[in-house]
Amino acid sequence: MLRKNFKTILFVTFSIFLFACSNDGKKVSSSSSFSYPESGELLKLGQPLKLKLSFADGLVDSVQYFIDNSKIATKDTTALEIDTKDFLLGSRLITAKIFRKGVEEEATTNVIIVSNVKPEQYRYEIVKTFPHDVSVYTEGLEFIDGVIYESAGEYKNSKLLKLTLDGKILKEKKIDPQYFAEGITVIGDKIIQLTYREKVGFEYDKNTFELLKTFPYNHANEGWGLCFNGETIFNTDGSNRIFFLDKNTYLPTGGIDVYDDKGPVTNLNELEWVEGKLYANIYTSDSVAIINPKNGVVEAYINLIGLPHAPVADPDQDVLNGIAYDKATKRLFVTGKKWDKLFQIKLIKI
Repeated sequence: MLRKNFKTILFVTFSIFLFACSNDGKKVSSSSSFSYPESGELLKLGQPLKLKLSFADGLVDSVQYFIDNSKIATKDTTALEIDTKDFLLGSRLITAKIFRKGVEEEATTNVIIVSNVKPEQYRYEIVKTFPHDVSVYTEGLEFIDGVIYESAGEYKNSKLLKLTLDGKILKEKKIDPQYFAEGITVIGDKIIQLTYREKVGFEYDKNTFELLKTFPYNHANEGWGLCFNGETIFNTDGSNRIFFLDKNTYLPTGGIDVYDDKGPVTNLNELEWVEGKLYANIYTSDSVAIINPKNGVVEAYINLIGLPHAPVADPDQDVLNGIAYDKATKRLFVTGKKWDKLFQIKLIKI
């Protein structure tokens, strides 16, 4: 009885093996692999991407290549070279679908596309200084129609403010103590405001600060910065990712990964749209990155070290954060968390 069962098991196993080997179009574990590129290899934008596979035998009929989910070529077994000038920055998954005698295999690798541009460098000149409330842990800053809108963070102390440049409070709304307020942006007659880890955003009437609705924030772990260019909302979460959000639904529609010529630029925080570019505070640094919104390339850095302000009670909270731009007069304003000053600055290329 045991011998009979053993023969039956052996026959079934062998039959399954034959079926797996002969089933037309069936995916099986790949016996092929990429000779190059090596997984995680860094390439500068525009640098040729060379693809070559190593095959276990000479029975391969054809190969289809995919970058992420987009098919880029069907080839024989020879090497392939791809132009990367239109690639998005960041990690790009490369998949080869290998066909041999009707059986499909897959081999994968990845490359990391970084910027091919060495960022320009800017310093600053202070044009004018304005007062700033030292109790405000600045998370969002906007200059619209001659006034400042500011979002103050911290649990039990979060609020939304409308101010004159001289620091006079025109309107104030305190936020429920359970929320840590983050970035804001103005969209027509509305203001939207994120929260840090509470997975919710707020929509207010710009004139009255009446809460119109709440909306879910689930596409990122945390809410950080916001800005708006008239068509798209841009959103950071502390990584090197900038999300694109729909201006009506506040849901993600895409995004870019931000890189300079050395690698990813992380801790992207408060955002501002300035003459077609994204300006982003790099949290815990004295730098602002100027980013191409089409591909995530850091085109320049602004070095804001040394802006003169009074000591902050808690040195760990002494952080540059807050960029606002007056489109009408092309004035650029910056401040920091709990700083006593708001600065109008002029950029000077080094």
